[in-house]
Amino acid sequence: MNKYLGIDPGRSKTGLALLDAAGKILALHIALTENMEAELRSFTSGVALAGVIMGNGTNHKVIGAAVRSVLPKTPLELVGEAHSTEEARSLYWQENPPQGWRRLVPLEMLVPPEPLDAYAAVVQVRRWLALQKTNKNV
Repeated sequence: MNKYLGIDPGRSKTGLALLDAAGKILALHIALTENMEAELRSFTSGVALAGVIMGNGTNHKVIGAAVRSVLPKTPLELVGEAHSTEEARSLYWQENPPQGWRRLVPLEMLVPPEPLDAYAAVVQVRRWLALQKTNKNV
């Protein structure tokens, strides 16, 4: 089974997500950007990756260098990050439906109780997988 590492690069924290080829979330993690190489080694330890999919936004060059250092033989693809935070928020609530009185509040008004960086990394991989599927059908 092919597995992909999604990365939503940031200045202080970076979202990491491990997904299968169908886009199913296998693991999520928010890494400290200053420790990126160690965080990548730990998160991907023992995982055979088919590719790394990373957003092309803030700090992607620095994070890309860390990825190439830790995973030199793994293909690295960049995808656009436009509106990924909005998609990540929606994905968060799909994966973690509100409970109790929060169910009554429109999702647009709720603030997730944790950072969305890892969910934005999921969005990056799913965008790339959709693009690959589209290109095969052309």
